[in-house]
Amino acid sequence: MSTATPLAGKNALVTGAGHRVGRAIALAVADQGAKVAVHYHGSADGARDTVAMIERAGGAAALFQADLTEPEAPQRLADAVTGAFGRIDLLVNSAAGMQRTPLDTVTPAEWDAIFVLNLRAPFFLSLAVAKSMGDAGGVIVNISDHMGFESWPGFVPHGVSKAAIASMTHHLAAAFAPRVRVNAVAPGAVLAPAGWADGERRRFEAETPLHRVGTPEDVAAAVCYFATANYVTGETLFVDGGRRSAR
Repeated sequence: MSTATPLAGKNALVTGAGHRVGRAIALAVADQGAKVAVHYHGSADGARDTVAMIERAGGAAALFQADLTEPEAPQRLADAVTGAFGRIDLLVNSAAGMQRTPLDTVTPAEWDAIFVLNLRAPFFLSLAVAKSMGDAGGVIVNISDHMGFESWPGFVPHGVSKAAIASMTHHLAAAFAPRVRVNAVAPGAVLAPAGWADGERRRFEAETPLHRVGTPEDVAAAVCYFATANYVTGETLFVDGGRRSAR
């Protein structure tokens, strides 16, 4: 554990924490002192690894399984974590899918599945957790995506859902203030999307002002900033190597 523990005594719920960016976020908030509810759907082995990594570093964590595409699952998950931890101080809505959907083959079923997981689930989980936070309040951090603000023809439904996450953040920040702060992080390319060829990656890096892709740890650092930035709400922070500022 880090000697700097600004989240000591706090309880965090990180969805999709069994792998990739969600795991990096769970590890980072644990390193800052939080006890972490590690949510997963199908990545049980990965989630157990996340808990083991936190515990080896001297932190505390517990597993919580839920299929957030089920309508009642967000409320059940919030209730389960609150029952086990006493309260939730920080919610990070990281669970999401990123499915390639070419416009000539995309189906209504694919559209619906993307929006259920990427938008409906974090919306209703945010409502459930904000209610459970009570008068003491807390923090919600949503994970958006730079694809919501650029043109990626192979990922249009995904991009639209992630742009909507930024809009949701803005609305919930106003609705929950001053009790609960709500912000979002919009990562750039921190992990390669499915089917990303080497040539595409090199072109992307050349078009990015910092001339590289990022890491999940870059996203986690932004989440930790929002967790303790007590006079910031309703904001979306782009962690994209400067791509948005260059456009």
